[in-house]
Amino acid sequence: MSARQARRTAATAHEPHPQGTVAFNGDPIAPGESAPLGASATAHGVNFSVFSKDADLVELLLFESPQATEPAETIPLDPRVHRTYHYWHAFVPGLAAGQVYAYRAHGASAPERGLRFDAEKVLLDPYGLAVAVPDDYSRSAASRPGDNVAHAMKSVVADPRRYDWEGDTPLRRPFSETIIYELHVRGFTRHPSSGVAPGKRGTYAGLVDKIPYLQDLGITAVELLPVFQFDPQDAPGGRVNYWGYQPVSFFAPHHAYSSRKTPLAVLDEFRDMVKAFHRAGIEVILDVVYNHTTEGGPNGPTICYRGLANDFYYILDADRSRYADYTGCGNTLNANQPTVRRLIQDSLRYWVTEMHVDGFRFDLASILCRDESGHPQPRPPILRDIESDPILAGTKLIAEAWDAAGLYQVGSFVGDAWHEWNGKFRDDLRAFLKGDDGTVRRLAARLVGSPDIFGHEEREPEQSINFVTCHDGFTLNDLVSYDRKHNEANGEENRDGDANNINWNCGVEGPTNDTAIAELRRRQRRNFLTTLLVSQGVPMLSGGDEVGRSQLGNNNAYCQDSPLSWTHWDLTPEESTFLEFVRRLVAIRKSEPVLRRRTFLAGRRSGAADVLWLRADGVELADADWNNHDQAALAMLLDGAAIQEPDARGEPIVGDSLLALFNGSDREVEFTLPAGSADARWARLLDTADPEGGGVPVSGGDRVPSAPRSVSVWRSGR
Repeated sequence: MSARQARRTAATAHEPHPQGTVAFNGDPIAPGESAPLGASATAHGVNFSVFSKDADLVELLLFESPQATEPAETIPLDPRVHRTYHYWHAFVPGLAAGQVYAYRAHGASAPERGLRFDAEKVLLDPYGLAVAVPDDYSRSAASRPGDNVAHAMKSVVADPRRYDWEGDTPLRRPFSETIIYELHVRGFTRHPSSGVAPGKRGTYAGLVDKIPYLQDLGITAVELLPVFQFDPQDAPGGRVNYWGYQPVSFFAPHHAYSSRKTPLAVLDEFRDMVKAFHRAGIEVILDVVYNHTTEGGPNGPTICYRGLANDFYYILDADRSRYADYTGCGNTLNANQPTVRRLIQDSLRYWVTEMHVDGFRFDLASILCRDESGHPQPRPPILRDIESDPILAGTKLIAEAWDAAGLYQVGSFVGDAWHEWNGKFRDDLRAFLKGDDGTVRRLAARLVGSPDIFGHEEREPEQSINFVTCHDGFTLNDLVSYDRKHNEANGEENRDGDANNINWNCGVEGPTNDTAIAELRRRQRRNFLTTLLVSQGVPMLSGGDEVGRSQLGNNNAYCQDSPLSWTHWDLTPEESTFLEFVRRLVAIRKSEPVLRRRTFLAGRRSGAADVLWLRADGVELADADWNNHDQAALAMLLDGAAIQEPDARGEPIVGDSLLALFNGSDREVEFTLPAGSADARWARLLDTADPEGGGVPVSGGDRVPSAPRSVSVWRSGR
């Protein structure tokens, strides 16, 4: 059909077919079904269904290709035939997977009532499984008045049943045996030094090529920054939204991360990646954004949800022309509204059943606790839905238990299946290793799984997802190299990003040729990761920290799709040595059962103490010692013989005793090794001040030096 014919079809959209039906290629279109939502391909055609309560008319647009500037067919859905309750639906014969489609919704433009219909805007299907993005996609065209059909994203019909999983299933690894590695799909292999072929750099296929590296590192799960289709143009000053926290779809994988450029190929490439990770014994966790969309505030683009049911999908203020913004991104998804609850749950089910992912990390998860007025609820329906869903049973659920409006729920997030990013672990560990006074007691609590935060819930230490750095903030290298954030490249005059990072540059701001400062920075990096890996709970590494990735002090690189954000793989000898140290550290974590407790340590309460806290002279800490603000040395003894619990498989835990010595001061400290028995012997596993050293076993009761600002780990029993 020509563009002129397509426009003529749209112009007569309000005229019903004589028999009360509409036609496609001259044949009547079947009414179709309201369920399932989205586009469902069968052997004979495709059933389309979309929710829009207040629309007067919905048009289904069919396109010949992703680059088409006009619909080949415009099919008006007659509400007498193609509407059931609030659902518009039709069955179009002869269509198949690969068909490009979209919607227009006619209705009132009445922001004061929460309605923002705009029949000139082309709309994605909220349940679309793939998205076609034309080369001349324009966010601004979706924001300003006028028809945007030539510049709009469109949905694509997909048939998930066509993929052969070859027996693959999610791995269901216990949290107690999990080591998470957070990475950015594009940034991990985009740099030319990645060793990945040019056509696969920055893609799902490129990640597959890096699986041997991740296996060698020893991690057990990758946590991928957002891979739902997002709007790359949602960034200031012509920059690119790099991180991906601006979703347009909760079902479609981001098309630009595929090395194959047809709209459906991205689905197979994503599945190939998941299958390859599973074959390597590595789980795949997705960082998901169910708290807002890229449509932003009142002046944002109309891409999908705003144009179909604005007052359903978003939390609105009392002035319904305005959006409640608990996310800092202009709008807040109305997660506990029944229609949106179903959307979120259906999305999660899809990614588990059809894409085989192993878990989810929920960005700004406290948003999911807010009701339709924005008030926190004691038992949010959406969280109950997710936690009680039998399809999601065994799926890893991780909450970033806060939002941008001050709702902080670490230790109080609702539900029994949720694990939580522990921001207090990050802050307290940074404060101790920076040398702040009065931090020893907080450090001790973080080392044993934060019972002061999670113990009241009678939960496990693995509820705490421990991390030092993540995508949001300084890299580990920058954490020890900068006192201030340097975000000038973001175009916001360095106003963006958190100014309170509990960081220390070790004496000089930024890069330095001073060898003593450079070595101190490397030691501090070793200190951070050693403390992370010997702590109870689930450790999470930030991708590239093990190879010294730097963003030159930028702690908010969300709009920097450039070498500034990408991982560089051309390592200096020093960074190669550091990488080997991290490999050894991860191996120790995996080989020592006392570091992977599934219940909280009881200390003296258990009779034979499973954990003891010792001063440098080997004496157990008294209350007065904990309150000594000058205290900067701490020894943690984990008694392998005192463990009284089975492992995740029900087998008795049999392990050695470990001793970790922490010297947070700027002077050498002598530690007395625990004697225990007359023949006690301690072997040094690693020392952050002597990363390549070993040493002969030392007798209990002997004194050993601990270099300034260092951590060492010792083992007894083998």
